[in-house]
Amino acid sequence: MRDVIDVTAEVERPQAEVAGGDAISESEMARITADVIKALKTVYDPEIPVDIFELGLIYKVDLSDARVLTVDMTLTAPGCPVAGEMPGWVEGALTGIEGVEEVKVNMTFEPPWTAERMSDEAKLELGYL
Repeated sequence: MRDVIDVTAEVERPQAEVAGGDAISESEMARITADVIKALKTVYDPEIPVDIFELGLIYKVDLSDARVLTVDMTLTAPGCPVAGEMPGWVEGALTGIEGVEEVKVNMTFEPPWTAERMSDEAKLELGYL
């Protein structure tokens, strides 16, 4: 059994895949979700002045019953110069969240990232609106 962090709770956009579970209380899940989103918003691609959450680089965040937080994410381009470092930055930002025992970050390029995944805030910041 597992619970999935709903990283789309703040805004409606095609951001992350979600699923349900019941091993963690609703109130604890809400707190962990808020903490995960807050932590993800501290990680930036050094070439883009918008955090990875608002850029839509987070595809899925899954919290297992064993309290292992697994993040599926992408980059704006496969050849990104920080491709080797970004997963470590995400893991570091999420490590230490109360209720999470372990963090795993998986990099994927399927589906490829597109600008449609960005929040309106990111689009405005980057001149897409």
